[in-house]
Amino acid sequence: MKSSITIHNAGSLNIDDVFRSTHIVRPGETIASRAFERFPGGKGLNQSTALARAGVRVRHIGRIGTDGIFLKEGLAADGADVSAIEVGKLPTGHAIIQVADDAENAIVLYGGANRGWSDEDIQRVISTARPGDVLLTQNEINMVGELMNAAADVGMRLVMNPAPMGSEIAEYPLERLSWLVVNEIEGMELSGISFPHSSASVDSEEAEEAVVAELRRRLPETVVVMTLGKKGAIRADKSGLIRSSFPDVGPVVDTTGAGDSFVGYFLAAEIAGMNAQAGLRRACAAGSLAVTRAGASIAIPTLAEVESLL
Repeated sequence: MKSSITIHNAGSLNIDDVFRSTHIVRPGETIASRAFERFPGGKGLNQSTALARAGVRVRHIGRIGTDGIFLKEGLAADGADVSAIEVGKLPTGHAIIQVADDAENAIVLYGGANRGWSDEDIQRVISTARPGDVLLTQNEINMVGELMNAAADVGMRLVMNPAPMGSEIAEYPLERLSWLVVNEIEGMELSGISFPHSSASVDSEEAEEAVVAELRRRLPETVVVMTLGKKGAIRADKSGLIRSSFPDVGPVVDTTGAGDSFVGYFLAAEIAGMNAQAGLRRACAAGSLAVTRAGASIAIPTLAEVESLL
């Protein structure tokens, strides 16, 4: 799957503190945590890890404080280019993650250095880009809209995973995207269409496809992908719509890293020119393996593991 194309991931780098308890804490409630662990995290870091483990050339561009040096070292160990990660005065981004016994999670984010992007950082993204290279963004840094326009202006192809979802995303130049990857909630908010995402009914499938169709109508030049949890994922482009399911590979331990594993392996398949159905299935397999393990970036499977499952 190795490609000469580089994916420049302008994304967050977080320190994840994970607390495990019987359920997600309710307003006004205090509960005991059975365990505490610290991991490298941030959607940006997680997706760069997935891309690197999938065999892609990935250059991570981001900002950390001195407390986050270990994040940079971990990405480098996975094979990512970390030369564009800047160490500054702001503390590293931080996430407090609750994981319940049913494997559901709740997350509180502190942006920290991730919110300290400037025009100089945008120039660092586009200065080394080559024709055909890809810019990957999420929504955990500032200046995302300006970054997308600058990258598109120099001929980079754009992909966005709009998480966390916010009203500002509607103001981004989404029409310039080559790929948009959303989950159910993000898809519903962007499209304005709701569906009973907990249902496995035919009516639910029709509603899911209506969301994707509406996003395709608004973004006719964009490949739209929507993940559906245990139900798999949908991919739609000018050729039509396809689905793939998540194989059941064992008990669900932690869903935190599933979406980021999916994004990394999906993009790896896309830039390698893999058949769309095979690429979607591969991405679903990566997500399935991730949920059987604790943590986010540390749960992301290797290419050998994904290929073995397939």
